[in-house]
Amino acid sequence: MAARPAPAAPAPPTRNRAAAPAGDGRLRRALAHNARAYAFLAGGVLCFALFSWYPAVRAVVISFQKFTPGSPPQWVGTTNFTRILADPEFAAAWRNTLTFTALALLLGFAVPFLTALVLNELRHARAFFRVVVYLPVMIPPVVSALLWKWFYDPGAGLANQVLGFLHLPTSNWSNGSDTALVSLVIVATWANMGGTVLIYLAALQSIPGELYEAAELDGAGLLQRVRHVTVPQTRFVILMLMLLQIIATMQIFTEPFVITGGGPENSTVTVLYLIYKYAFLYNDFGGACALSVMLLLLLGVFSAFYLRLTRSNQD
Repeated sequence: MAARPAPAAPAPPTRNRAAAPAGDGRLRRALAHNARAYAFLAGGVLCFALFSWYPAVRAVVISFQKFTPGSPPQWVGTTNFTRILADPEFAAAWRNTLTFTALALLLGFAVPFLTALVLNELRHARAFFRVVVYLPVMIPPVVSALLWKWFYDPGAGLANQVLGFLHLPTSNWSNGSDTALVSLVIVATWANMGGTVLIYLAALQSIPGELYEAAELDGAGLLQRVRHVTVPQTRFVILMLMLLQIIATMQIFTEPFVITGGGPENSTVTVLYLIYKYAFLYNDFGGACALSVMLLLLLGVFSAFYLRLTRSNQD
């Protein structure tokens, strides 16, 4: 009898070779995708670290030092702060800055809001007037300040020429100690109101029309509709822009630097302009950094209010 062949040995269990490469491929793709994301994030963090965080930390360190370019710094503690506080220009700079901020809130808060109300009611040429209102924002700040410097010139300036043509009394404008700061407020309001107007306009257009219709049925007039409908519906935007305006106006520098040079009689010397004088005119970088730290702490309080306001609105 012929021998039967031995049964074949059972084949070893095969592994799913297709699944492993597919899983590895997904993992590699995920790692590559995240690596690119972290690379882009690292670039942004590096820019902030070099140009924002490091200068801020360095300024805090220098505020406690006697720092002169070309010589090694010397640690002096709080001497810079006490010396700055005793400087007569320190009180004048803070007084001018706070006065400018208050005037800018009165003028720069009401004018953009009223302008947005008018633009919201327009039915024709609305796009044209939006461009006209936003146009000053597109002009470089230094160019804008130079234009207004010529406009305010007591002799050949357009402002006094118009007043003289109308047989009205002329003014010294930016050359008078009692009118210079108000003149700068007008310049800053004109130059920066375009963006604020557009934000207000967007907030106004988001208000449901049914609210105005209900107010009209109840007999509410224009001022009553603005008071009881418009202002409550845009309360968050108003508060947010008010805080941002306070932070921005307390850092006013371009207008005093270009138009008045801090004069006349230090009536337009602001905190930021005084920082510039300490650093580049007096060659006192320690005093300039000490004053910068004071301004930083004050603006940090308003920034904290702004962050709390935005978070509470999101919640």
